[in-house]
Amino acid sequence: MSLLSPPPEPSNKSKVWTFTIAALAVALAIVLYFSLRYYPEKKAAEHFLDALVAGNTNQAYQLWKPSTSYKLGDFLADWGPEGYYGPVKSYSIVKAATRKGANGVILTIEVSPYSPIPDKSDIEKSRRTKQLNVWVNSDDKSFSFPPSF
Repeated sequence: MSLLSPPPEPSNKSKVWTFTIAALAVALAIVLYFSLRYYPEKKAAEHFLDALVAGNTNQAYQLWKPSTSYKLGDFLADWGPEGYYGPVKSYSIVKAATRKGANGVILTIEVSPYSPIPDKSDIEKSRRTKQLNVWVNSDDKSFSFPPSF
């Protein structure tokens, strides 16, 4: 370097790398938030539905954590082998959503008397698949049928 030569220009590579890493970290945080935000409620629903698939309606009734007005007979009329949604041999959690200010999550679930859940192209079996909404309270992971909005 001589007296008349200009000073060396600072490198912008470190700024580019810093910005790129920060943008990737923010994008990863957003993806993780949206993929895991209803994880506890979905996991509670999986335990409940796994008990139904196994035929253990007593355990499923305990996991439902019913109110005093929802007796075991009512539960079996809904979820038992001869119930409206039964027999449950397979299931799929389709969607999870919540309302602003709500203390729970509404899960949209498909239940089928066939294992595995039949493909949509199998019309005969897929018409027996029922789709329903289930309310999962975020505080105690109790279940109920959601109110109509």
